[in-house]
Amino acid sequence: MEDQRDKFAIHAACREGKVTLVESLLNADQKLAKLKDDDGRLPIHWAASFNQVEIVRLLVQVKGFDPDVQDDSGWTPLMIAASVKDAEPIVDLLLSRGADVNEKSEVNVVPPDGAVTAGRYIGLVSDDEHRIWDADQTWQTVLHFVASKSNLDVAKKLLDRSPPASARVRDKRGQYALHRAAAVGSAPMVNLLLKHQSPLNATDSSGQTALHHAVAEGHGDTAVALLKAGAETDKKDREGCLALDLAPDKEVGSPNHRVGHHNMLVYRETD
Repeated sequence: MEDQRDKFAIHAACREGKVTLVESLLNADQKLAKLKDDDGRLPIHWAASFNQVEIVRLLVQVKGFDPDVQDDSGWTPLMIAASVKDAEPIVDLLLSRGADVNEKSEVNVVPPDGAVTAGRYIGLVSDDEHRIWDADQTWQTVLHFVASKSNLDVAKKLLDRSPPASARVRDKRGQYALHRAAAVGSAPMVNLLLKHQSPLNATDSSGQTALHHAVAEGHGDTAVALLKAGAETDKKDREGCLALDLAPDKEVGSPNHRVGHHNMLVYRETD
């Protein structure tokens, strides 16, 4: 166990924010920056996960630094940083080093024995967050992650770049970032993605539109935003369900909100 700690000392130092130690280790051997630990992560992945901006600043200066290197769950440093609260300085650093805003995640290895349940792997992102590895959730771009976290400022930054992040990329489940934004109930993110040409009525591999996801999760305001943008109400998913059929709480199924000419009931979340 002690040998393992010594072997991956730089990874632990990145997690713990020990800037001086990381600098010392890199001065002794810069190859440590490319050492993958037993979790399939490089030091840069851990530094981004724990929002250690000064350590990231050291790592991006290492000769041969690859801003798009993926860990064994398919996450790039940019995907990780974009998923961490208040990590915009790290996002900026990675972008300044040429991180690809349209890089797609790919799962490179099968997670360790005992770590998988129904194709899902829980791995540590930070001390208070976890990442989920799912074989069906590959081919995602950073915009998928940002939409899932409702990180509007980072989304704007990515979409305003040249070249910009594309809002028209599907993941393996056929979902656009718009599906994610709808599922978490972020009306501002939905509007931003639509402004950048995300397909409004596209269906995922389950036949569900963004409207299906918004209604299924009880996000009335997001459903309203989609309807105002012209979301089609007559699309059925693979189970034959309209978006309206997926409202989670039938007690809020009364006609307490109608959206203009759509004449569609929109379910609001209960207080």
